Amino acid sequence: MRLLHIASWCLASSLVMATGWVHADEFDAHIAAIKSVQKEAIGNDAASKSVSWLSAQPVTSLTRLLLAFENTSPLSANYLRAAIETVVDRQLKAGVKLPVKDLEAFTLDRQRDPRARRLAYENLRRVDDTAEARLIPGMLLDPSSEFRRDAVRLLTTKAAELPESQKNEAIAAYQQALTGATEEDQVKEISGALKKLGTTVDLQQHFGFLTRWKAIGPFDNKGLIGFDAVYDPEKAIDLTAKLQGQTGEVSWGDLTTKDDFGVLDIAKSISPHKGAVMYLMTDFVSDRERAVELRLGTPNAWKVWINGQLLFGRDEYHRGMAIDQYRVKANLKAGSNRVLIKLCQNEQTEDWAQRYQLQLRVCDASGVAIHEAKQTAKQDN
Repeated sequence: MRLLHIASWCLASSLVMATGWVHADEFDAHIAAIKSVQKEAIGNDAASKSVSWLSAQPVTSLTRLLLAFENTSPLSANYLRAAIETVVDRQLKAGVKLPVKDLEAFTLDRQRDPRARRLAYENLRRVDDTAEARLIPGMLLDPSSEFRRDAVRLLTTKAAELPESQKNEAIAAYQQALTGATEEDQVKEISGALKKLGTTVDLQQHFGFLTRWKAIGPFDNKGLIGFDAVYDPEKAIDLTAKLQGQTGEVSWGDLTTKDDFGVLDIAKSISPHKGAVMYLMTDFVSDRERAVELRLGTPNAWKVWINGQLLFGRDEYHRGMAIDQYRVKANLKAGSNRVLIKLCQNEQTEDWAQRYQLQLRVCDASGVAIHEAKQTAKQDN
């Protein structure tokens, strides 16, 4: 009889294990269906069915759903968000507690997808009123711009509420907030507040704008031929060379800016500036090999190279200009890295089409400025 019970227990255990494995495989299959959806609506039906299946899973599946955000497109992430929100809503209405410790751990794990971390945090806040006060202050230098923005907001609010008698404390709070601020509106707010308190902010330094360049041109862009044309600076850079330009001989010269936001005004530096191509070059010194982002703003067509390698280009004119308008990933080597920009202006005569400008900065993926090694050395001294 005892042997019969043991055999029955083993059989039952095998069935549970088998069922578990089938369920795991099915879960992964639905995640794969969602990750396969494409912009052209390819896979939408399968993804919708998978969302329905995943939405019916217990609250214990939340961590697996959050992990699925890794390497997903924005469209796929929206499907996953829908599934998670449905699971949470259903379970809360049924009186089931959320896995608070798991959600908090996921929120604090900087290695996870920022979108998933934010979603974990949003759901954590639904059941924990202390989450913001406990977690956000420690996220001032978080890789997630959303969390960092929240941390900056808490500090600026604190600083603004301090009385005049605590001016030094207010300055310290604003300066601390500035270390995590990378978005234009918050930086302007902080710099403005500090200015009223008698302290100035070097915005060029804070954002990491590159302000000293060598420039040569104009080369021809009549009829928009310049974007695809390969002029001499793209073949080799010789700062002593005299080249044939659009209207005659051209040579390299200095181009700098004192603008707070690093804007180089090409139109004020050359003539003619319509139907023209200009090349700008600078050397950026890195203390080590590292991945960075080049973030640039311009209303003009452009291409960018690092150490002779073309990274990206955009053949588009007069669509506005903003800080971090374009983000280009790049790898720097230790030492000097040559940055080359090709900037094209068309022949439109409208007033709004006269801007021929560029701003460019080097930062990490979260938007925090990366400064040249030689600048860092000067600061340390």
